[in-house]
Amino acid sequence: MIKKLTLCFTTTVLLACCQTRPKENFDLLIVNASIVDVKSGEVSVGKLIGITNDTIRMVDNMDHENKFESTIKLDAENNYVMPGLWDMHVHFRGGDTLIDENKNLLPLFLAYGVTTVRDAGGDMTASVMGWQEQIKQRTLLGPNIYTSGPKLDGANPAWEGSLKVETHDDIKKAIDSLDLLGVDYVKMYDGSLTKEAFYGIIQEAEKRSLKTTGHMPLSADILKAARLGLDGSEHMYYVLKSCSPAQDSLTRLNIGFGMIETILGTYDPILARQVFLELGAQGFYVTPTNAVVKVLSDVSERDHSKDSLLAYIGEGIIKTYQNRVEGAKKARALGRRNLYQDILSLSTQYIPEMNRAGINILTGSDSGAFNSYCYPGESLIKELILLVESGLTPQQALKASIINGPHFFGLDDFYGSIAAGKVADIIVLRKNPLDDIENTKTLAKLIKGGKVYDIKEIHAILKSLNDQN
Repeated sequence: MIKKLTLCFTTTVLLACCQTRPKENFDLLIVNASIVDVKSGEVSVGKLIGITNDTIRMVDNMDHENKFESTIKLDAENNYVMPGLWDMHVHFRGGDTLIDENKNLLPLFLAYGVTTVRDAGGDMTASVMGWQEQIKQRTLLGPNIYTSGPKLDGANPAWEGSLKVETHDDIKKAIDSLDLLGVDYVKMYDGSLTKEAFYGIIQEAEKRSLKTTGHMPLSADILKAARLGLDGSEHMYYVLKSCSPAQDSLTRLNIGFGMIETILGTYDPILARQVFLELGAQGFYVTPTNAVVKVLSDVSERDHSKDSLLAYIGEGIIKTYQNRVEGAKKARALGRRNLYQDILSLSTQYIPEMNRAGINILTGSDSGAFNSYCYPGESLIKELILLVESGLTPQQALKASIINGPHFFGLDDFYGSIAAGKVADIIVLRKNPLDDIENTKTLAKLIKGGKVYDIKEIHAILKSLNDQN
């Protein structure tokens, strides 16, 4: 009898302890979430997500909701929750007079679910790095920024703010400067860069474990560059050169961009597959930037004056758009072939083949001053849509942004999925983007820096910034 009473008493104490165990507390608890796993292509319904500060601390089933409490609770209403998008090719530029106009566009990325951008070089590095830190400290609303700092170009740089690189000593000094700045990667540009300097930059950066990507002088060879350590290529011209049987004769002619028409017209799918397989085996990255190609393909004909997002663009940046417009009009008047349209047509061949070969495709819009009517945020959604139109599945297109973006920087442990330990840069969509990539347009909520934003709220912030100009 005494043993039974003791057992009863012990059981009662244990039950009492279980009942009084404190609930795990979070800053933010998202309930009724349908989590989109971009890597597997699966959706997990009825999920809880616990967030403290800016980090996901818990993912569990709704059955266990009573184990947790939070300062703020967000009901996802069974909508689709996934990591924020990455735009791996944007520009902040235009000189000192356009610094504020560039800064005011930062929330526009968030309004389209873009929570991280890779700045591909400009002429306001100090400001960009300042924004980078302010966003980390949550004193400025905008996407995470990774930057190359100044571009590396030749004796006569095509863009303001670029570093001139001609000799071996120039290469070392330039990389020293980038090291001191603390840039995230190295970006080359082919304005007047020689192939020797291009190869030398890659080798010097490789010694310092710095990632390299950018434009390649068309006198150079992308396969040789990749063997030396080049990590990626921006736009498609440079990779496609190696896919033409005429590449050797074109190189000897040394006619620069004059060879693009021949490159596109002599694309060889069999040769391309060999090139792509070698690049894929090396873990190479390619950023097609079809969004800007699409805009420029008809910029001389289309009237953009009624674009809804034009209201958010500063007058100074709008003026820079005219350079491309006037150039396209002159080319059209001279009857020149529209190579942008050729690139888009050819993309249905090379983009699926690159993906099959294991090349890491990256989503990049090329939005920024001088790239006419290619708007921050919106253009990244267009890039996703164009990748699908080129032959990728919605899952593959999303992977190019959400998985391959952080992978470029070796940040797989912190981004790419909704899981404990990952950074809580999160978007909530009303419709499943795996079913239709157009569903990336159904953004309802965004979580950034531990705060929940309604998309209407972000547009109101943008309007207030525009009203101040």
